[in-house]
Amino acid sequence: MSAHLALLRAVNLGSHGKVPMADLRAWLTDLGYGDVATHLQSGNAVFTAEGLDEDAVAAAVGDAIEAGCGVRTPVLVRGLADLEAVVAETPFGSELAAGDPKFVHVAFLSAAPDAEQVAALDPARSPGDRAVVVGRHVHLHYPNGSGRSKLTNDYLERTLGVTSTARNWNTVLAVRDLLAEREAR
Repeated sequence: MSAHLALLRAVNLGSHGKVPMADLRAWLTDLGYGDVATHLQSGNAVFTAEGLDEDAVAAAVGDAIEAGCGVRTPVLVRGLADLEAVVAETPFGSELAAGDPKFVHVAFLSAAPDAEQVAALDPARSPGDRAVVVGRHVHLHYPNGSGRSKLTNDYLERTLGVTSTARNWNTVLAVRDLLAEREAR
């Protein structure tokens, strides 16, 4: 069995997109996935399954959420190798070593943007903030906090032409560890 991570976009933010994590765990179990767990309330679910197609899983999970609570939200799926690569490839290692990891985020993308889309990212849009695209991920550094940045998830989606959902560094490490635990069983 291999471990997988389902990342839900924009759930449980204020009164928007309420998806109870207990229900999400039940829906994933009903879909036939094993060893299901969620992390935080922000739409991070880990589970085990054999031979899954990421797009098919994302569609099935999205459909189950909509059927269960009426919320239609994009779902992205990643495996342990993806999360290990994200951690290994971060260009912000010195920032992580020197400070608080809450200023480093990763935006997970539905597809790798092309070079023209990446070039359209405007570094002057949010002075001091940095975005580095690596494959299906954008590594983000927000030295003044993500809440003040103009490098928002909506901006990334519009500019890169993909679906995106972001997690802070602590969450990235936590879900990577949950995946590794499941792979080791």
